[in-house]
Amino acid sequence: MDDPSKTSFPFHRRARRLRPTAVFLVLLVASPALSAGTDLSLEQAIRLGRTEAREVAAAEARLAAGQARADLARGFRKGTLSLSEVWVRTDSPAEVFALELSQERFSFSDFVAGDPNHPDALESATTRLQLDVPLYTAGELGSRVEQASLEAEALADDLGTAGDRAGLAAGEAWIRLAEARERVALIERSLDTVKAHAHRAGLLVEQGMAVESDRLRAEVEMARVADLLSAARSGNRVAQAQLSFVLNRPLDTAWSLTPLAEPPELPQIQDLLRSADDRTDLAAARRRLSIAQLEEKVARSARLPRAGFVARYDLVDDTPFGAEGNHTSLMVQARVDLWTGGRHRAAVAAAGADAERAAHEVEAFAAGVRLAVLAAHSEATSARERYATALAAQAAARENERILKARFQQGVAPLLDLLDATSARREAEARELIARADSHRTVLRLWVSAGRTLDRWRLINPDAEPDPAPRPMAGSAHPSTALGDIPTDTPKSETSTELRGERP
Repeated sequence: MDDPSKTSFPFHRRARRLRPTAVFLVLLVASPALSAGTDLSLEQAIRLGRTEAREVAAAEARLAAGQARADLARGFRKGTLSLSEVWVRTDSPAEVFALELSQERFSFSDFVAGDPNHPDALESATTRLQLDVPLYTAGELGSRVEQASLEAEALADDLGTAGDRAGLAAGEAWIRLAEARERVALIERSLDTVKAHAHRAGLLVEQGMAVESDRLRAEVEMARVADLLSAARSGNRVAQAQLSFVLNRPLDTAWSLTPLAEPPELPQIQDLLRSADDRTDLAAARRRLSIAQLEEKVARSARLPRAGFVARYDLVDDTPFGAEGNHTSLMVQARVDLWTGGRHRAAVAAAGADAERAAHEVEAFAAGVRLAVLAAHSEATSARERYATALAAQAAARENERILKARFQQGVAPLLDLLDATSARREAEARELIARADSHRTVLRLWVSAGRTLDRWRLINPDAEPDPAPRPMAGSAHPSTALGDIPTDTPKSETSTELRGERP
């Protein structure tokens, strides 16, 4: 077995991979001059979540503690050097005799002149420098060092898992906000369209070319869409605060986002299943299984003898820290437990049962990981299919509205049909937006389920433009851009960049 004191833990590489540009990102985010004109992309939100989330900081602290405990365990191999001072006053005959010898003040004439059985009280101080070194521990010390090293490596794996989960949470929060903002823009455009229909209906009623019920029906539809817009704006404010919370920013921070792009292609399921065996949380579970198996070895070592070396140097005098007498002692100590009432046997049985339980749990965990990958791939495939269906439905709804609008302008189609077509188009656009966002979310979850680190997310989304750094929107503490400032004819692909949000 390699010397754990010389083991190169892989968590150093993972920690460097997890925070490769952390300081640079923090400085860039904190500088308003550098952040001007930059929108927060999905990839940047993921990276920022991996470096700035609170759970990542907590995992880093746990890793530091685990490394310190590994150093602590290795330190027991090196022994202990201690310095002590003991002062005593006694009239015990044996102790008085021994202490006088230790102080090198013993006089045979004084000894025979007095009563050795009733000596006068004697004061003595001993300054002791002692070295204790374990010589043989039946493998217990080596096993404890290996356990501590494995736990430190498992905590490094936990750090990678925490980073991926934080990145996933940040990515989902970004998608939720981008979806909410685009929904606001869609409903605003629909409201403007319904208002135009209501205005035209009023003109037709005044000209005697339509009945009053047509105008009232348009006003009812306008009120319904206004209610939808109010709910969408509320959802936008909540989503904005949630993204700030996930990225460890003040809740009133406003974010400028890039558009919610087309969803990325799905990776091959075979590649995902292969990479799932390398998930960091599964690796941590396997390391902790090894720790449980080593515990059985530790329990068995308790039955074997132990040996240690002790070196002592004493200064003895009648005053503390005096040096009238000095003595050196070297000792080798050995001990073995002959009978412990069955405690050692019970400890071995308990450790073996715990190791068996851990093995079953890791086996179930590994099977569950593969199941999670299959389920996530199925959900992502379904979301992709729903997105394709939503695109076709959106195109049909827009064409239907265009035809009915032309027929209404020609006076051959009633206003009610046009309002229904507008409502159908709005619902189709909403379904397309939901399907697009769901497709992004499911691919993100699939990526994490398969054990792919989210700092490589760009590998499956290569069309994303690499921005220099993520940022909150300029003046985000007091955002002033209102939701209603969006032009009603803004194309869908430009909605997210124009929409800036409100202060929660």
